[in-house]
Amino acid sequence: MSLDPATVRRIARLARIRLDEAEVPQLAQELNGILGWIEQLNEVDVAGVAPLTGGAQMALKMRADIVTDGDMHEAVLANAPERAGDYFVVPKVVE
Repeated sequence: MSLDPATVRRIARLARIRLDEAEVPQLAQELNGILGWIEQLNEVDVAGVAPLTGGAQMALKMRADIVTDGDMHEAVLANAPERAGDYFVVPKVVE
């Protein structure tokens, strides 16, 4: 499938893309390349493959709801440029 300049201009207008007349051939070439890739997907044999509309059809793996990364106050506060006790010191932003 090949897009003509009028179709490219219409697509650009619908997509709210400002397009100069000199840019039309470049965009047409890029869109034709994308459509070429889509046409190649039509050649894939998908017989026997059930349609998948999303990951919601799969069961999620369950894991125990336990805290695994807590009690690291000193390691976290070691990254602070300035600290007061167990807290980060930040500049005042509201007067």
